[in-house]
Amino acid sequence: MLTFINYAFGNIYQKNGGYECGIITKAEPGATNPDAPDAGSGGDGWADYQKGFSANESVNGKSDAWDFPQGDPRIGKAGPLKGNFNQLKQLKAKYPNLKVMISLGGWTWSRWFGKAATTDALRKQLVSSCINVYVKGNIPFDAGSNAGGDGIAADVFDGIDIDWEFPGGGGQPYNAVDPNDKQNFTLLLAEFRKQLDAIGAQNGKRYLLTVAIGSGGDKIASTVPGEYSKSLDWINVMSYDFHGGWEAAGPTDFQSNLYADPESPNVKAGGNGASYTVDAAVRNLLNAGVPASKIVVGIPLYGRGWTGVTPGPKGDGLYQKATKPAPGKYETGIEDYKILKGKAGTAYEHPVAKQSYKFDGTTFWSYDSAATIRTKVDYVKSLNLRGVFGWELDGDGPNAELLNVMGEVNK
Repeated sequence: MLTFINYAFGNIYQKNGGYECGIITKAEPGATNPDAPDAGSGGDGWADYQKGFSANESVNGKSDAWDFPQGDPRIGKAGPLKGNFNQLKQLKAKYPNLKVMISLGGWTWSRWFGKAATTDALRKQLVSSCINVYVKGNIPFDAGSNAGGDGIAADVFDGIDIDWEFPGGGGQPYNAVDPNDKQNFTLLLAEFRKQLDAIGAQNGKRYLLTVAIGSGGDKIASTVPGEYSKSLDWINVMSYDFHGGWEAAGPTDFQSNLYADPESPNVKAGGNGASYTVDAAVRNLLNAGVPASKIVVGIPLYGRGWTGVTPGPKGDGLYQKATKPAPGKYETGIEDYKILKGKAGTAYEHPVAKQSYKFDGTTFWSYDSAATIRTKVDYVKSLNLRGVFGWELDGDGPNAELLNVMGEVNK
């Protein structure tokens, strides 16, 4: 059912007087302390290409090799590809129509985009380094796992996805923000397109370039979509996380609704809050000059919630006060669909906002069910948009029940 997989995330580091893609293994300090001096500097090279998968774990049923065959001149200088990179490569061999993208940045690792995009020289340095690592496959040799080396990760990735969260600010407090982010975002993507086309001309392949963007009106206004989209194959609109447990006292509201509900306190308040719907994001991009064929709507495979919620006049907890984020398996305020679907409570489908929600008398969850996803798929098809994507794959229920509905976009 999958046409593309985005592998997330790759990080960017201060290096050689500028900023470059690289792969290291280091626990992320910003995950627990965003004020740490080295926040945003982590990496997981072990998972990426060093971990040896056993036969019963791997896609092709074979264990990752420890070394090259005897007599191979690379022995001692490089090691076979292992880890997730090798599994992705095997997956592509099994399903030849599948393409894999490397996503750079994300919520935690967007620290240096605002610096790396400031000058032509810095942009060229960053883009060249990312192509070197993820397209040419020149990954650091790790002697301990005997993995990596020049060219070892070639042919894993078919393109690059830039997930700068966010040009103009609004991401992690440690992120660099430049007054010219709006223009620099366009220039950075143009440089990626230029260098990807250049290496593609050398090896007879066209490499994809995409972005993931914030969907609020403020985020879209911080860039020039009509211009930067010219460099892209498509835009992944992160049309979720509209409301959640960070608004600890509520009111409860939807996190990924298709349309605005006039009864929502956030809509009634006016301002930017009313722009946080899927439809508003899509209309903003279309009005900014983005072709419909370059817009991909994001669907969360998780929910966001609050607890200490008062039932309210309708008894469903919607638009009511709360005391704190709801308990979650991995972190407060968030829960995978596969867990959420079995939680106690009454499930509802909002007729106006087109969002599912669940309330058990004290805990409220907003999420996408198969029914609301089907509504979004129909919406995408009605506007001839590019398609849909989900974040993230392992949040789905048994037998890929949500992904099955998402796949209807191609029917």
